[in-house]
Amino acid sequence: MVLNSLVSLINMRRLSQIQLFKKDPVDVQKACLYELLQKAANTEFGNKYDFKSIKSRKEFAERVPIHTYETFQPYIERCLKGEDNIFWAEKIKWFAKSSGTTSAKSKFIPVSKTALEDCHFRGGKDIIALYNKNYPDNNMLRGKSLGLGGSHEVCKFNNDSYYGDLSAILIENLPFWTKFAKTPDSSIMLMSEWEEKLEKIVAATVNENVTSLAGVPSWFLTLINKILETTGKNNLHEVWPNLELFIHGGVSFEPYREQYKKLCPLPGMHYLETYNASEGFFGIQDDPNDSSMLLMLDYGVYYEFMPMSELGKEYPKTLTIDEVELEKSYALIITTNGGLWRYMIGDTIKFTSLLPAKIKITGRTKLYINVFGEELIMDNASAALNEACRQTGASVSEYTVAPIYSHDKDKGGHEWLIEFDNHPKDIEAFRDILDKEIQNVNSDYEAKRYKNMTLNKLKLNVARKNLFYDWLKNKGKLGGQNKVPRLWNNRDHIDELLKLN
Repeated sequence: MVLNSLVSLINMRRLSQIQLFKKDPVDVQKACLYELLQKAANTEFGNKYDFKSIKSRKEFAERVPIHTYETFQPYIERCLKGEDNIFWAEKIKWFAKSSGTTSAKSKFIPVSKTALEDCHFRGGKDIIALYNKNYPDNNMLRGKSLGLGGSHEVCKFNNDSYYGDLSAILIENLPFWTKFAKTPDSSIMLMSEWEEKLEKIVAATVNENVTSLAGVPSWFLTLINKILETTGKNNLHEVWPNLELFIHGGVSFEPYREQYKKLCPLPGMHYLETYNASEGFFGIQDDPNDSSMLLMLDYGVYYEFMPMSELGKEYPKTLTIDEVELEKSYALIITTNGGLWRYMIGDTIKFTSLLPAKIKITGRTKLYINVFGEELIMDNASAALNEACRQTGASVSEYTVAPIYSHDKDKGGHEWLIEFDNHPKDIEAFRDILDKEIQNVNSDYEAKRYKNMTLNKLKLNVARKNLFYDWLKNKGKLGGQNKVPRLWNNRDHIDELLKLN
């Protein structure tokens, strides 16, 4: 195809650059760090930690402390009020309002112009380059892309500062010509009221030639069901015959994979996972036969990796990209061209390949259960749930897990609350399989479950339809940027949900 050949020609140089960091991740990351240090050398941060004299990655890690949002927040608040040159050497105009969990506390992540251009937008361009490389006969660019992002428009802090969901910030800054490749228009995508927004999206897109979708799988299901209900069609290919790609991220796709196969049944449908957060664009699935994501090493983000055993220590050890090991979970530490320095983003990842560097998201540093020493992370829960669904023919729309505390002589355990899209015929058999599969993927849980010595078999509650949707709605948390906390180390969320159930 002429169009795809032209795209391939344009992207030839970029694909060569990607090949370079795949072969030589260490030198590319070293260069990235030194460039960041040089650009911020005369900022308040640069002077405080004497960036000019840092000559090695080790020296950088020894001199600059690891930051969480709470420790970095005072600098961000000053920046929000209009101060410049604090942690990055350009004026920060945009702030991504992050609400990755249902926590009421909002985070405002600085998004510099450099981060927009060299990180977020470069990620979008690379998706097209890599997809076109993998599928040279695709028709994606002959139609429009339907993205489902957050539900908050951009708002003013003051005359110089604006905040909103990352998706809203990207929409506000996209080149004018991209409006011809996207649907619906920005006036609908920037609407704040989620349910009205869904109605408008359906009305604006059902007659378009949509060839690709981009968004969080769980929230897209809500839109898809609305589209099928409105049109009376049985699947999305009856609505959009040329639909061929779903670019997804934000939550694990595994619990939703079978549902999407039914909703998009044509064999030419493709799926591509990305790792795009308010703090930066980090990963793209570059191989359709490998669910891992290529860690994008030349977006102006320098990476460090904290072993889980170091979490909570006053002076935690971190590893560089040449020191990590396969299949071990690490907390992700980033230094970015948005001005974040050794910032703990809150995600945990594992490496599935070292050369090239490929990763999978395993969970969150705060979203886990370790009340009894079982160290259950989202990666374990998702894998076990997916296998239980496979064996029983069930499918899940949402779920959450919390501990059952030991009381007197009663042993503890885990309590699951699952909203099924397709219920298993035998709920007890499903529970038994799920409990056994968690043991198969988590030796600590298996040890605690041995003869019920520490943990009883998990308790399973079936949620009514739309329970999680109603819960988020009650909290004012509807929209693509908000997620149900899959695992929680206390019972705050599950008790609220059980009452609403």
